[in-house]
Amino acid sequence: MATIRWQWLRYDDMGKHELYEAMVLRQEVFVVEQNCPYQDADRLDQHSWHLLGWSDKNPQQLLAYLRVVEKELKYSEISIGRVVTHPSTRGTGAGRELMATAINCIEKHLDRQAIRISAQEYLLSFYGSFGFVPVSDIYLEDDIPHVEMLRS
Repeated sequence: MATIRWQWLRYDDMGKHELYEAMVLRQEVFVVEQNCPYQDADRLDQHSWHLLGWSDKNPQQLLAYLRVVEKELKYSEISIGRVVTHPSTRGTGAGRELMATAINCIEKHLDRQAIRISAQEYLLSFYGSFGFVPVSDIYLEDDIPHVEMLRS
């Protein structure tokens, strides 16, 4: 796996390049690849921390991304969402490194708090390996089966 350089930024600390590349990757995967037209720009980015993983070989290429939304905005807990890896990095462990880095950043910068996610159903065991447990029945979000999961 290529080495990834991680950036942990508040929205107001993101430059135009970081924000643009995050939106491009989110659109590429969530809208185009998953064929799921939805309102990605949901006004939560401004109230979030953003974890960006940049390629060591091409510093302009974003390989992995997620956001951490402050508690009480989406859920009563902090939440991780918009978890995405570039198609070229799939199967390399980049997604696992992304989640581990996010949990580490949350614990370091936001104290040890419960974290809630809305996980696509097929990723239950992946998130379970990080200590997330299902706390809801399966529901459809943008026509994709999801389950809420909580890490205490």
